[in-house]
Formats: sequence, C-alpha cells, structure tokens
Amino acid sequence: MSKLPLKSSKGDSVGEYEFADNLLVLDRGDQAVHEAVVAYNAHQRAGTASTKSKSNVSGTGAKPWKQKGLGRARAGYKQSPIWRGGAVAHGPHPRKYKKKLSKKVTKLAFQRAFSAKVDQGEITVIESLAVSTPKTKEFTAVLKGLGLDRGGLFIVDAHNDNVLLAARNIPKVEVVTAALANTYQLLRYKNVIVTQAGMEALESRLA
Repeated sequence: MSKLPLKSSKGDSVGEYEFADNLLVLDRGDQAVHEAVVAYNAHQRAGTASTKSKSNVSGTGAKPWKQKGLGRARAGYKQSPIWRGGAVAHGPHPRKYKKKLSKKVTKLAFQRAFSAKVDQGEITVIESLAVSTPKTKEFTAVLKGLGLDRGGLFIVDAHNDNVLLAARNIPKVEVVTAALANTYQLLRYKNVIVTQAGMEALESRLA
C-alpha cells in the first residue's frame, strides 16, 4: 500500500491515506499519455480558420491585358494569389482537428499519469473541501493553510457551486470532479489535492 499524506482543509496533518498499489501503473503507458495530451490539445482547436480560394474571390474572367507586347508580366485573371485583393494560395479552411482514442488508451494514460503523481509524492489527500460562501478569500485561506503558493489541481467527488465560484478567479487553480479529471490536468499541475471522497471515486474509476 502506498501512503499519502492526509490533512485537514486547514493544513493540519491528521494521518495517512493508504492507496492500493495494484492500481498503480509505472512500467508502461508513456505512449498513451503522449497520445492523450496530443488529443486533448487538438480538441481545444476551433478549426474555424477560413481563407478564399480563387473560385471564391469575386472578379471577371477576362484577361487583364494581352499576353505579349506590353513588357509586363503575364497575367491571366484578377483573382491571382499574387495580386492584392486576390485569393490565398494553400490557405486554411474549416476542418476538425479531433483525434479518437480508445477507452483502453484513455484509461491507461490517466492511470499512468496518476501513478506518477503518487510515486513522486505530489498528491495530498484532504478530509473535505467546503466553503460557506462563494468568495475568493475563503478559498485563498484554504490554499494558505495547505501551503500552496503556486496553486494546484483540486479533485472532488461531486460538483459544489460554492467551491467552484470561490476558486474560479484564482490563477493556477482548478477544481474538477473525479469523474471528469483528465490526463492533461494531472500533468499541468505539480500539486494535486484530492478529497477523501474524491480518492474513493478515483479508485473506483481506476479499478
């Protein structure tokens, strides 16, 4: 069993949390992590960039001037990409950048990333995470108590409006449920703070 530090939301040590070693994957999955991160970043792209080809640019089909005798370069149409107001050659067009990952690869990537966090001692378990009002100063007090001057990723078991609203204006802090946490988020933040209920949800997800 791997032992993780267990603290209160004020930062006081209250014991250790035992995490089953059979849920850890440290000997494989690096390629899956890479593919998961590439797919996540690809999904963030809108793919709405659009340029006009020569068939989309308005203009006549008449030849601007005769082919020979004027001393000018040859020109066949006004929609030429080398002309001002003309088309764009080989420009971007709307497309989808999404990449498909199988469920097995997605799960392996998350399991590998989470296992690395456990192995490196970058996961802290807290008894619970709750604020009485959706105010930033209350969540800032939690960060101060846990000694997180550089923020971190908070994983909870269920959606809580007060917590989400209190944390959303704090830079380098993100709150996510155990069901929706992904590989990219685990790699993005050095410190990962998980509630006890959130750890139980994660263990069920990894099992």
